[in-house]
Amino acid sequence: MKKIKLAVIFGGMSTEHDVSIVSGTSIIKNLDKEKYDIYPLYIDKQGKWHKYQVSEKTYKVGDKVDNIEPLDNSIEYLKQMDCIFPVLHGLYGEDGTIQGLFELIKVPYVGCKVLASSISMDKVYTKIIFEKAGLNQANYEYIREYNGNYIYVDKEFNETIYNIDELSNIIEKQIKYPMFVKPSNSGSSVGIRKAKNLKELKEAIEYAVKYDKKVLIEEGINGREVECAVLGNEEVEASCIGEVLSAEEFYGFNAKYNNTESKTEIPANVEEKIVEEIRKSAIKAFKAVNGSGLSRVDFFIEEGTNKIIINEINTLPGFTQISMYPKLFEAVGLEYKELLNKLIELAMK
Repeated sequence: MKKIKLAVIFGGMSTEHDVSIVSGTSIIKNLDKEKYDIYPLYIDKQGKWHKYQVSEKTYKVGDKVDNIEPLDNSIEYLKQMDCIFPVLHGLYGEDGTIQGLFELIKVPYVGCKVLASSISMDKVYTKIIFEKAGLNQANYEYIREYNGNYIYVDKEFNETIYNIDELSNIIEKQIKYPMFVKPSNSGSSVGIRKAKNLKELKEAIEYAVKYDKKVLIEEGINGREVECAVLGNEEVEASCIGEVLSAEEFYGFNAKYNNTESKTEIPANVEEKIVEEIRKSAIKAFKAVNGSGLSRVDFFIEEGTNKIIINEINTLPGFTQISMYPKLFEAVGLEYKELLNKLIELAMK
């Protein structure tokens, strides 16, 4: 049987570059070599493309990529492929940018298409879609940085310009503490801070705009953090759910990738009725953004009420062998290698 020519792309120019290296090299090592001719490609932080020579090294977050050589004409190179597996987290890889390139050169690719990728990368617009879909969410406000001041965008999309003091006072009236301040287009919790008072709120806003001019400010939810993986195009299946047990105050970048005390529990110890509600909501969220291939959908189970509150959707979640997405499907009988086969099959359909 003729092998499938498969390009696997990792690295990229986003703040999640280092995480992408771990995910990408893990996928490359675990692909079925009898089924695929693998062409690994690494994009450095400056956006330069390289061929990657597969090694037995197991990468950790922060490791530099070796065994690379420059690739001069990436578009012509990609046109020779039967399928592309982009393992690029964050901006320029998960936001519809590179997906648009794949559409232009007419090569099938793993994961969500342009619209779903761009909507899901932008936390503010994801909120708007989820609102329309009737999914429970935390109370939120939307602002943009503008020439040292801030544009406050109300629920009818009217805009008013304020300085940081005026803006913070308005936000404080709309949302209860604690609140989370998040760059609208950032992943792996980069740029996020928790604010418990007015001083911390101002600092968190000024910190978030270093990563994105658009900022989402959300009311904190006191509850359990759970995640559900989805897989499919039109016929979508949901995994079991897993619980995140953060070793820190919230599940930020350090808690996710550097703190060994952070743990996940798969399957989560949650009553079946709630599990089914989360699984249905995950599929609904995926379809609402016009998803295809894969996503991981994150929720809170509110303490005291057991209310299900959607947090966000990740169209290209972490993909190491110990990442939540593959582990959730592994728990329901779909092994890592077979999951990769399934995703490539879905792409080529």
